[in-house]
Order: sequence, then C-alpha cells, then structure tokens
Amino acid sequence: MTEHAKVQTPESVQTSAGSHGPAKKKIPLAWPVIDAEMKNAALAALDEKLVMGESVYKFEDEFARYCGTKFAVSTSSGTAALSIALQSLGIGYGDQVVTTPFSFIATANAVIHTGAEPKFADVEDNGINLSPDKTRKALTPKTRAIIPVHLYGHPSRIDEFREMAEEKDVKLIEDACQAHGAKVNGRKAGSIGDAGCFSFYPAKNMTVGGDGGMITTNDEDLAEAARSIRDCGRNKNSKYHMGRIGYTSRLNTVNAAIGRIQLRRLDGWNESRRRLAARYRKELNGVQGLALPSVERADERGVYHLFVVRSQSREKLKTHLENNKVETGVHYPVPIHLQTPYVQSYGYSTGTYPLSEQLSNEVLSLPMYPDLTENEVAGICSLIRESLSN
Repeated sequence: MTEHAKVQTPESVQTSAGSHGPAKKKIPLAWPVIDAEMKNAALAALDEKLVMGESVYKFEDEFARYCGTKFAVSTSSGTAALSIALQSLGIGYGDQVVTTPFSFIATANAVIHTGAEPKFADVEDNGINLSPDKTRKALTPKTRAIIPVHLYGHPSRIDEFREMAEEKDVKLIEDACQAHGAKVNGRKAGSIGDAGCFSFYPAKNMTVGGDGGMITTNDEDLAEAARSIRDCGRNKNSKYHMGRIGYTSRLNTVNAAIGRIQLRRLDGWNESRRRLAARYRKELNGVQGLALPSVERADERGVYHLFVVRSQSREKLKTHLENNKVETGVHYPVPIHLQTPYVQSYGYSTGTYPLSEQLSNEVLSLPMYPDLTENEVAGICSLIRESLSN
C-alpha cells in the first residue's frame, strides 16, 4: 500500500494565536525528518554515479539484513515494487491475484499493471486487514497470488496466509508499504512471503527524501528478475542486451543515501510511535462514539504508521480538530472496488464488500510522527472528547 499523502514540513507549521485549548500551534498529520546528517549524505552521493551508484547497493544490502532476507531490490516507488514483484514471479495475463479492497489503490493497480486481474476479499470481521477466511473463499483455479496488506503498520495474519499459499500452491506477496519494522512471531514484515514490498514516500515510517520502494525476498531468481525489470529489462552485466520487457524504475543514488541514514533511525522512531499510540489509547479508552485500533496479539508488534480511530461522527470530529489546528486524514474514503476504473471495468457496486465500505465511512487518522509530544497527544485527545461529548 503506497500513496500520495499530504505531508507538512517544519516551515509550513504555523502558530495560531487565535486558537484555543491545548492545540496552540498547527499539529500536522505527519512530519518527516530530514536533518543535517541526511543532507550531508545526499550531497556526498552527488560524487557517485547519480543512477545506481554505490549508495544504492549498500542501501539494498542493509535493508535486506534489517528485514532478515537474503536479497533486497530497490525501485522507484512502492507501487513499482508491487508490480515488479508480481512480474518477477511470472504473473500476468489470465491470472488472478486476491487482495483487499480496503487499501490505497496502488495495491490493486499493481496487479493490473502486470496484465493480471485483481480479485477482492473483504476485511476481517473485527479488524482492518484482509480476512484469511474470506480470502480462501475468493480463490479460484486462476488465482496465482495473494497480497495481504499490513495496513497502517498493523501486521496482517500473515502466517495463516503463508499456510494457505503453500496449500494452494500460490505466491504470497506482502504489501508492507506501511509496515517498516513490524513483526509477527519475531519475524519482520517483508520476510515471510515470497516477496515483501515497501514504500519510502515521505509520510512513511522512513523515507528516502522522495519516492522510492524496495522488494525483499529469499528467492534468488525473483531478485535477479526484479533487478532486470526495474532497469529496462537489462541482462546482468550488460548495457544493451535485454532479456525482459522492463521499466525505468530505479532508485536514485541520492535517495538511497538518505535512506541509509533513515534506516539506522527506524527502530528508535518506531518505538516513539508505539509510545505515542499507547498514550492515545490511555487518553481515549472508553470514549463513547469512538473505536480504537485493535490491540495487537501477543505474537504481533505493530509500528503505527498511522493511528486510526473509527467514529460514525467522523466528519464532525474531523472538522472540530481541524478548526483547532489539528490536521487529520481519511485513509481511505473510497474502497478500491468503488473507485471509478474498477466500477467501470469490473462492475462493482455498493454493498459488495460491506465491511470495507463501513471502514471507509468511519476511519479517521490522527497525527502520528516521532517528534509528536505526549502533551500534544493529550491535547488532541481532549479535543476529541470535547467533540464527541456534544
């Protein structure tokens, strides 16, 4: 799951003398960190090859080690990572890929980019992620792959999907675009399926200072194919001999240099997100008209890319927060199957995936980034209680 989200920068966060209550300055939804060390790394990278320089290969090696996989292949975006991973597995025309309708549209678009058909299954009855039981019912003889999404940084029931994929002889691709560092049974997201796909867009838990993506895998053939496809289809160690139909989907060297620094900070940032999530839960526990994110199971460790609450009074709550200089987001107001191209191409209509549609009408993302303070969280929660008590 990757997206183009609005991101505030320090220069755009203005104080507001006219605001009242705890939110006296504008609190952005997300705030990426680009500091002096990262800027210096970016400048130093300008002395390397600007495309596929040394920093790219070092970043790939370091990211693979971080995730616990043998290989990592960088790409120009998370969307490209998903599409290239599918193509590297030989998935294309005539194939079906099962995924969730409650994600950013890129998850399903990547399937279409390969020539395959996305087929949906609804989310869990009491959650936000793809349901294994409903996925099993959606499988057909044409199914070649399953793409669960670790949405908002909450791990999906990936072990159940792994068992299903092995039983049905289909491929498993983790959409970990929002789940850098999340764990299931001690294993990192992106290391459990045949491939994992990440986005480094600035709103994510770590960035490369712009668009970027990564494919993680233990499959050497998949990694080799992905390296070729992201680089115009080139054969290994050749400039003009092409073995595949590829794309120009490489990660720039400067971006990779920034990513290397960000990766070193990721665990600390994730701990900050978890601490802030705990404060949100403490402040909002028991508030009428508000549902909090599901508590993670003992074998899960989420990384809270977003802290997403649910309310039937979402628009009222959203307006109240924004009137008090607190930015919020809705991820996502339209489920994929009801987006115009999917309605036109596949004939989907309202009511097809009711739980995903209900989520789209109720979810609200609250500010979440490592530099957010607990006092700011307390102030945001005070505004939420104020809104829902009226």
